[in-house]
Amino acid sequence: MEFSVKKYDLLEELTLTQGVVERKTTIPILSNLLFEAKTSRLMITATDLELSICTSCEAKVKKDGAGTVPAKKLLELVRLLPEGEMHFKLLENHWVEIVCDRKKYKMVGMARDNFPAIPVFPHPLVKIPAKVLAALITRTAFAISTEESRYTLNGGLLILKPETLTMVATDGHRLAVAETDHKFTGLNNEARVLIPKKAMVEVQRLAVDAGEEGQIEFARDDNHLFFQVGPRLLISRMLTGQFPNYEAVLPRENNKAVVLERDELHDAVRRVSQLADQRSHAVKFAVAPEGVEISASSPEYGEARETIEKEYKGDPLSIGFNAQYLLDFLAAAAEGPVSIELKDEQSAGQMRPLADEAYRYRYVIMPMRI
Repeated sequence: MEFSVKKYDLLEELTLTQGVVERKTTIPILSNLLFEAKTSRLMITATDLELSICTSCEAKVKKDGAGTVPAKKLLELVRLLPEGEMHFKLLENHWVEIVCDRKKYKMVGMARDNFPAIPVFPHPLVKIPAKVLAALITRTAFAISTEESRYTLNGGLLILKPETLTMVATDGHRLAVAETDHKFTGLNNEARVLIPKKAMVEVQRLAVDAGEEGQIEFARDDNHLFFQVGPRLLISRMLTGQFPNYEAVLPRENNKAVVLERDELHDAVRRVSQLADQRSHAVKFAVAPEGVEISASSPEYGEARETIEKEYKGDPLSIGFNAQYLLDFLAAAAEGPVSIELKDEQSAGQMRPLADEAYRYRYVIMPMRI
């Protein structure tokens, strides 16, 4: 293997692989990138066995071939090198020589045969607009459970229907669901897939890079999900198991509603939560005809109380919520009015951004005892 590549082109692709490369691994080859030089392209592959990314950049290939290089060290070195062309050559014993101007480096590689096989991209199921998928992930990914014991909640549920696209995430204490209209060509039945959180983060990164008009070709086989964005392919192991029946959780009788501006509510909750109990993060919402009082207290810090004046016609109601859960939602919600819909002190509250017309976005949050 021998090729030359521009620093800018290589650096862009190396940066993209870092979210996939396994840092603390008991399998050394997973800390390496697979380089494959062929005709006029350099193919770069990274995997942690759960998630893989295949990308490429233009190269002047002198000799076809393949080798592996340490991912993190190569990225750090390439960042420090000056702009211009870099020359790579595979040496004996899997070492890789890198020459740039009058600078020469040799990195310890590993046998290409040790690198895991990557699944082949099957026939695409649908094309999804990149900006739509990125928007759905932004509105839901924060609600994914981080508890490893709740395996099926460690990802987001993507529901593809002939005319709609929905994403759902929950950790058992809160639930985020976002739905939008999109007509899919060639999709006749509903398709449901569970995407692991790490994969969702990387899909979003690819989607943002794809730009306004970018499309994601989505495919699946028995065990894997495939997201092709231009020359870049992300492959994720599919989460198996039964995602909870989220529709049964969505409130039906939350008839006590008050509408507040997102920014005003976000700032108030953020300030008040500074004095909340550091374990529970509990803040109290007291809704009354004169407005909404947000308060918090803790023995070690003191107490905080703010009132947002707003007309409210229902019965007075006090309810506790986790402040961090509120802030996560408000950070993802569109600017403008947010509807807070309640039933009673013991029932889940629901929040909806009213300015977000393209996405039917609902956030359900369980109450806390205060």
